[in-house]
Amino acid sequence: MSQQPDSSNVPLKTEHVVLMAIGTGSIVANIYYIQPLLSLIASHFTISATSAGTVAMLSQLGTALGMFFFVPLGDAKERRGLIVKLLLAACICLVAMATARNFWWLATASFGIGLTAATVHVIVPYAAHLAPEGRRGSVIGTVMSGLLLGILLARTVSGLLGAWFGWRLPYLLSALLMLVIAALYRSRLPRSEPSSKLSWPLLIRSTGTLIRTQPVLVESSLVGASFFGAFSAFWTTLVFFLQRPPYHYGSAVAGLFGLVGAVGAAGAPLIGRRADRRGARSNITFALLIVLVAFVVLWLLGRHMAGLIIGVILLDFGVQAGHVSNQTRIYALLPEARSRLNMVYMFCYFSAGAIGSYAGTVCWQHFGWKGVCALGVGMILFGAAIHTLSARSQAGGADAESPAQQMADMFSVDS
Repeated sequence: MSQQPDSSNVPLKTEHVVLMAIGTGSIVANIYYIQPLLSLIASHFTISATSAGTVAMLSQLGTALGMFFFVPLGDAKERRGLIVKLLLAACICLVAMATARNFWWLATASFGIGLTAATVHVIVPYAAHLAPEGRRGSVIGTVMSGLLLGILLARTVSGLLGAWFGWRLPYLLSALLMLVIAALYRSRLPRSEPSSKLSWPLLIRSTGTLIRTQPVLVESSLVGASFFGAFSAFWTTLVFFLQRPPYHYGSAVAGLFGLVGAVGAAGAPLIGRRADRRGARSNITFALLIVLVAFVVLWLLGRHMAGLIIGVILLDFGVQAGHVSNQTRIYALLPEARSRLNMVYMFCYFSAGAIGSYAGTVCWQHFGWKGVCALGVGMILFGAAIHTLSARSQAGGADAESPAQQMADMFSVDS
């Protein structure tokens, strides 16, 4: 069989963008099937809501560590082959999840699913690499729409399948889907030769230099973390909230809220195009405000169905707008280091998601719905503070260090 051309010589095609969007959505969904199933899993294994939340946390923690181990290799290994191998590993982990017989088996499989879900963050820099400069924001927006739709629709699919057939079936079906996606990527995507010949240890060491010298990367990572921490706290606890008065709903209805949130995901290409025209920073300011309003609505009106629906739409639109805008900013920094830039950003992103998932269940168990909403507000205010103070630092001149950069200096090491 003839070897496919290197991606650097292949023009961006609609087919490529669509396939990447479908693939990222299908892969990332693996992490989120569990959220509407948490009450069923807690009942099946006779564990508390907090213990069930720990399983969800482990999948996101696994994704954060997958960023560290796998995503930098996108700058040094042929991307398509790396993606296919990770998809096959994901298939094994999904089968392990579907056949879990005790809590520790379940927790280990969940961690493995998260670890291999880092595959999507090898795909996104590849999309940015293929995209022409003037279309990068819209291409990233389209691919990220697939990712967020996967996050949201995963809840719908698993919630309905869990209610009808039990919590194991979504994982068995997804294992089969991973094999299909692997075959499509192997046959349809072009090869993508690495832009760097560095070994993995040197790639990781060079990442410290990126953190020290790229304040936009540090700022975007911290702001993105605040978005996803708040987002995860909400979605992890929603199924428990809907079980209580005045709703008394189960996993099926919790999953259907993914369709409500998908309305927000539809705005991602628009946000990406706006970032291309007017710059991503103003988008992030707007997104922070939208998510803050969303949590206020959920806090005050969440016990009314109309208020809950409005809050979910605002939350998902705002988080997606912030995420696409943050990634548009970091991919414009150093083309030869996009996988490493994405690794830093997404490591912070999913680490905060893991913290948000666990903290959300703790707040729910001790303070109820108001505690969850207060947690979301606090996380978004942290992101807004970093964003605002960094903007003032930049306006003050190059000699002024932003709070984000000061934090980077504290934790970075010489390379």
